[in-house]
Amino acid sequence: MSPSEGRLTSLSLVLPAHNESENLRWLLPHVNDVLPKLAERFDVVIVDDGSTDGTGDVAKSIARDLGMELKVVRHEQKSGYGAAVGDGLRAADLDYVAFTDSDGQLDVADFAKLVPLLKDADMVAGWRMTREDPAFRSVISGVFNQLVLWTLRIDVRDVNCALKVIKGSVLRRMTLHSRSALINAEMFWKVRRLGGRYVQVGVPHHPRTMGRRSGGRLIPILRACKELIQIRFRD
Repeated sequence: MSPSEGRLTSLSLVLPAHNESENLRWLLPHVNDVLPKLAERFDVVIVDDGSTDGTGDVAKSIARDLGMELKVVRHEQKSGYGAAVGDGLRAADLDYVAFTDSDGQLDVADFAKLVPLLKDADMVAGWRMTREDPAFRSVISGVFNQLVLWTLRIDVRDVNCALKVIKGSVLRRMTLHSRSALINAEMFWKVRRLGGRYVQVGVPHHPRTMGRRSGGRLIPILRACKELIQIRFRD
């Protein structure tokens, strides 16, 4: 079926995960409840980004108990957020591809707000109506958002909101270069460069209750800024 008729034909959900075994114990059962309402068939792609807590093995065990279709992409060493998302997107092969984080701050149930909008768009992304992060992360995010808008000239309310769904046919026409958090901005940029359309919809943002935050550190931020310039002038 098309988005306007109800459920999608098929949907791959990509979950980048670094030491998220605790969160996956509740997240994967939640995914298993939510996605059948959105797609006739679905699978989950976990990208285990150098975890030391058995994230990949925990995911496989839970999926086996649930009867869930699961792929695990394993990075032996931590490669970073963009690398994890990018490798997950490349491993996803169903008609539509979604991704979100594994920390529970964005609810997979809110994909129900995004999916119907695919009838008029190639990619739909959330924007966080509130921010349940420390103040310094919100400041960094705001500055980075403005830098992206200025450099790439794209109209985006919340570049880094990790709740996105895209048509697989459009995704597979992209070559994503970013290995940093810039991958979110690169996706908006590439959709526009391909002549496609994206829209955004407001979604809640929740406090992290398990595990430790990563991101917001200086070196990854500088790497993202470097990639921003490279993407602007490469493409």
